[in-house]
Order: sequence, then C-alpha cells, then structure tokens
Amino acid sequence: MIKSYTYPSVMTIAGSDSGGGAGIQADIKAIAALGCFATSAITAVTVQNTLGVTAIHSIPPIIVKGQIVAILTDIEPLAIKIGMVHTLELVETITAVLRLYPEIPVVLDPVMVATSGDKLIENNTVTGLITHLFPLSALVTPNLDEATILAGMPVHTLEDMKIAGRKILALGCKAVLLKGGHLEGNKLTSIYFEGDTMQEFHYDRIDTNNTHGSGCTLSSAIAACLAQGMALADAVYAAQEYVNEAIVQGSDVQTGNGNGPLNHFFNPQHLIKNELVG
Repeated sequence: MIKSYTYPSVMTIAGSDSGGGAGIQADIKAIAALGCFATSAITAVTVQNTLGVTAIHSIPPIIVKGQIVAILTDIEPLAIKIGMVHTLELVETITAVLRLYPEIPVVLDPVMVATSGDKLIENNTVTGLITHLFPLSALVTPNLDEATILAGMPVHTLEDMKIAGRKILALGCKAVLLKGGHLEGNKLTSIYFEGDTMQEFHYDRIDTNNTHGSGCTLSSAIAACLAQGMALADAVYAAQEYVNEAIVQGSDVQTGNGNGPLNHFFNPQHLIKNELVG
C-alpha cells in the first residue's frame, strides 16, 4: 500500500504588515520555519514599514468569515493563532465560527499597540476580546502595554506582572503568557500562568532595534509547536527559545530605517510530513 501524508497545518487570523516584519507576514514565516503549513485569514491591511503604521483598512467581516470557513472546511488546522482584530464586529464574526471547532487550540495575541506605539485596535473591541475570544483561547499572550489595559493597572515591574497575570487569567482564558520585553534592565522576564502554577522565563536583553513583530512571531511559534503535538507549557518554552534566537540572529542586520524584523529563517525546519492512518 502506498503511504499518504499530511502537513501539520496552522491558521493565522491577523492583519497584514506591508513592511513584512509583523502580522500575517511574520506569522507565516514563523510557522513555515518551524516545519508547519501556514494558512491565513486577513483581518486588516495596514500601511506600514519599519517606521510605523500610517493607515489601517479593516477587511469586511463577511470576507474574513469566508476566509476562515474556507480553511476550516478543507485544510483543517491543528492550531489557530489570532492576532490583530480591529473591530468588535470582527471579534464577533470570528467567535461565531470558531465556536464550532472547540477541539482546535487557539493562541490569542491581543494586539493593541504596535512596536512603534501606534494604536491598532478600537476601544470597544477590548471588551469584545475578553467576552468572546478569551473563553475560546487555550493561551493569551499580552505584552506589558496590553496587560495594563486588560488588567486595569500599571504594569512596569516583575511584581506588577505577577499580579496582572493573575487578573488576566481570571478573565476567562485557560492560560496566560505575560511577555516582559518592555521591562527595564538587562534581563527580560516572561511569566506563564496556568491554573495555580506560575513559571518564569529569563533572557538577556539583546542590544538591537530589530524586534518588530516579535509578539506576532511568538504566538505563531507557540501555535506551530502545538500543531506538532507539544503540550502547552512545552510549546511556550520552545517558542520563546526560537524567538530569542531569531532576535539574536537578526540583531546586526539593517532592514529599513526603524524597528527591523527578526531573522525567522536562521535554522528552518523541513516541512513536516505526518503519515495518514486509515
């Protein structure tokens, strides 16, 4: 009998970055670099480069829904990453579809502010994310700015992070990875919260401006690791190792005149082939 195979598939639902460093572009690069097959549903088109975002065009919800349904009914993903969702209507549209697929783990990166400081989300959308998408999410991955909004408190220190992470976990998601990339000092700490457990990850700060899209890359890498069958805590660790090395390997490269991208393909994996059984 001739053997048949399938690729571990990951879908990203996010905005497009014309500069190629973040959003859908970063997601696809990370998923591919980790050996998985990337599919996408674009929620918005941004006018963007390494210097910042100058305009956002939101994709009509019916088109976003169509993209998601087209993938789910043909190339069903083993994990889903959600990034920038610009409007409340889009949140509700995405939620209505994903509720039908509760077995697929969702990694939600609650993108609200770009690396450049540009706001990427409408105010009423934050409540919608919490109400609708948090309960569907296996993991939520806010940075310090996003944690400040979600937890309703300033988050500037490690102790702040411990309090805020618990508050965000209580909003209804199953786990939280609170990213400490904006902490001051030479050490960066991220904290993983799941149930009663809390785990810290420590990394040396890398002297570079090339961190644009690091949050998008991390959430996509976690989804890719989940698609490979890793447990959530293991996926969180492996993805952070990948992102840290991608920053290191791209730290001395100039791309544009602002915040440059990571080196997603510093050590790309071959596309994984899983044997089909039956």
